[in-house]
Amino acid sequence: SKLTIVPFYDRTELIESTLGTLSTALYLEILIAALVILILLRRLRVSIIISALLPMAVLTVFIAMKLFKVDANIVALSGIAIAIGTMVDMGIILTENIILKLDQSNGDKSIDELVVEGASEVTSAILTAGLTTILSFIPVFILTGEEGRMFTPLAFTKTAALLSAMLLSLLVIPPAIAKWYRLGTNNFKIKDIGSYLLAFVGFVLVLFKFWAGLVLIGFFVLTLLKKINVLKGKDFGSILNIYLVISIVLILTHYWNPLGVDNNYFFNLLFVVIVAGSVLAILYLFYVFYDRILLWAMANKFKFFCIPMVLLTLGILIYISIGKEFMPKLNEGSFLLMPTTTAHSGISENKKLLRQLDMAVASIPEIETVIGKAGRVNSALDPAPLSMFENLISYKTEFILDENGKPMSFKISDNGEFYTKDGRVVSAGSGVSKDELITDVNGEYYRNWRKHINSPDDIWNEIIAVTNIPGVTSAPKLQPIETRLIMLQTGMRSPMGIKIFGTNLESIERFGSDLEKEIKQIDQVNTTSVFSNRIVAKPYINVVLDRDKAARYGLSVNELQEILETAIGGKLLTEVIEERERFDVIIRYPKELRAEPQDLKNIVIQLPKGGSVPFSEMVNIKYAKGPQVIKSEDGFLTGYVLFDKNEGFAEITVVEEVKKILEAKVKNGELMVPEGIRYRFEGNYENNQHAEKSLAVIIPLILIAILFVLYFQFKSLTVSFIIFSGVLVAFAGGFIMIWLYNQHWFLNFSFLGNELRNVFNVQTVNLSIAVWVGFIALFGIATDDGVLIATYLKNSFNDKQPDSIKEIRMAVLSAGNKRIRPCLMTTATTLLALLPVLTAKGHGKDILIPMAIPGFGGMLVALITLLVVPVLYCFWQELKLKQRNLTYEKL
Repeated sequence: SKLTIVPFYDRTELIESTLGTLSTALYLEILIAALVILILLRRLRVSIIISALLPMAVLTVFIAMKLFKVDANIVALSGIAIAIGTMVDMGIILTENIILKLDQSNGDKSIDELVVEGASEVTSAILTAGLTTILSFIPVFILTGEEGRMFTPLAFTKTAALLSAMLLSLLVIPPAIAKWYRLGTNNFKIKDIGSYLLAFVGFVLVLFKFWAGLVLIGFFVLTLLKKINVLKGKDFGSILNIYLVISIVLILTHYWNPLGVDNNYFFNLLFVVIVAGSVLAILYLFYVFYDRILLWAMANKFKFFCIPMVLLTLGILIYISIGKEFMPKLNEGSFLLMPTTTAHSGISENKKLLRQLDMAVASIPEIETVIGKAGRVNSALDPAPLSMFENLISYKTEFILDENGKPMSFKISDNGEFYTKDGRVVSAGSGVSKDELITDVNGEYYRNWRKHINSPDDIWNEIIAVTNIPGVTSAPKLQPIETRLIMLQTGMRSPMGIKIFGTNLESIERFGSDLEKEIKQIDQVNTTSVFSNRIVAKPYINVVLDRDKAARYGLSVNELQEILETAIGGKLLTEVIEERERFDVIIRYPKELRAEPQDLKNIVIQLPKGGSVPFSEMVNIKYAKGPQVIKSEDGFLTGYVLFDKNEGFAEITVVEEVKKILEAKVKNGELMVPEGIRYRFEGNYENNQHAEKSLAVIIPLILIAILFVLYFQFKSLTVSFIIFSGVLVAFAGGFIMIWLYNQHWFLNFSFLGNELRNVFNVQTVNLSIAVWVGFIALFGIATDDGVLIATYLKNSFNDKQPDSIKEIRMAVLSAGNKRIRPCLMTTATTLLALLPVLTAKGHGKDILIPMAIPGFGGMLVALITLLVVPVLYCFWQELKLKQRNLTYEKL
């Protein structure tokens, strides 16, 4: 026989899949940012410069991660993902102003002078906007506990990304634009060399990245056509721009597949064009009508201010009413089923039940492997009793994947079924492996899941249905990594539970049973998951020695105990040596004389003075219930009551509801707490309590830091608060978007047969640490547009000194019109760069999406900041004018 080791649980696939999801999101975000820049700037050379900024900045972050030994995990990469849109904003603002100066030049200044002038105008605004964003994440470094370990890497990567983007924007873009503009006017030889170099790189890339190589080759072909005068120089720039926009859209669709990899490429392309086009169209309409809207807002200030006030009120109301949880659950691709059986169940019965559970779960077609375990290793670190089972369940991915984690296509018949190598025809979800199917690049992706299985939750429901076995309890929904963390932190095998402390095990068990009955009556709680530990439930054989009789026979208690120990457990006599091995020789009663508890009475005892007597003369054997395991914390005996929430309810909200109901019942006497007994809620609830205390300090610190940076830039508390209003508007927008995600009607329609709720991962979003991290990121960028407009307003008012209400409004309108374009461009990149995150598929999206939702909603609603800041500034200047006029009248 051949001995082989077969691993049944390996986290490598989960780690690679999670990093793959985030890497894909980063790649798509960079492509979308480049696309938006090309469309909005319509300048090929400067678009290439800004687009090159992103990969350079990302590489700089990876270098910093290597130097500071920050691991590339899901949270760390998420920091880069949510910063991509903001990273490119600095380059857009700087470039747009430089291009404006170059376009308005009448030839009296050199290119270098114009570039310096254009850059210096917005440098202070860029530094202020960058510092507010960077400083907003600095307080995250002081987080402690579980949330600190999780989000400190994210704070590091996001800070490093923004810092590198800011430095690269200020130090690289101006000289690059100046150099490229000089090349564009008088150096054709270098341009030809660049074209040939692009062609060479394109031909090499075709072997590795086909699409990217093809785009570069096409770029070279267009350059050749211009060289032989097929394309005119005047139109060549526009043609290249259009060519690159189309190429990026095609590549973006190929890698994004927002409608799913099993959908038609044309449908995915149409969806990408419609979604990106809709966002850009909305922003374009805002741009076209901006001056009219701003004029109306300045003329009707109080009516206009009702809009942000209503939004802010809605945001506060949603914040108060939204459900809470500690962290969104990461989909690990496997489950840990941990039911329990009765404490008095024997080893043979437990083995039978465990086998039944394994066979029942294995019968589900979506299950890949299931391995059950009962008992524990010989270690004090594993206190699992024999009555607690652990069934490690790995389920199949939705589609069959190759070694790189990409879906594989297989040969299909005319009616859409799949051919197997042995000639059979099978449908999707029939449970066949990839080795049985025939690969075909022109075929279809094979879906492992049956039609009615749409998510891992559906698989879990199938597991619960088939494991409803008599003698075995149900279990809360758990995953291996999640469970190990919870058990290490709390000792419980559930993210929600109550610890009961006391000095008497019987009292603890009785009170636990009372709590179990009360909790089962609460609607938000999953009744089948409620379980109170049966502490004193294991059968024991108590051998009671009659000390008086033993003394009359001349035997001590110690001698009787040694005889009993030797008869049952055995005693080491000697050691036998055979070659290089040693074997213990143990003496004890044969099995047939010690198989039953009553057999102990027949043990023969040799008396010291001669003769013998049966053991029954000196002992009384009794059956009694005792503890199967004794747990203690802080010097007190401990018992657990575990429970889980029903679908649709938030974890922390359910615990708070249970806590409120139990406290009310204790207060009115319906639930009696025995003397010496106390209880407290633990699990994720305790982690959330700790995190909320930390956030109560960190959030105000972040807001104060942002306000201080604004004050140091503008030297005016009034202007600082005017710009700071953008944070309040963005706060409201973030919570409104969360509320929309929690509504069953939101995006509840289909596009070409695809449910948009599934495309955009619309599901219940609770207020968690991940969501707060998204808000912290939002607070940092919410003031950027306000800083840009206020900087120009300040300079404009210092130069013109308007002395009438009409002049004030015209000055504000002029400033708004000159800064609206870069502001809308930065908003477009931020919004569109988050779309691949919101539509992400695969492992890791559960953590990434809640962080992105506040940013998307906040920046969408924060468009109103482009009106709020100018209108507030106008209102402030009009008040100052009235005060000056009153002063003159008094004089």
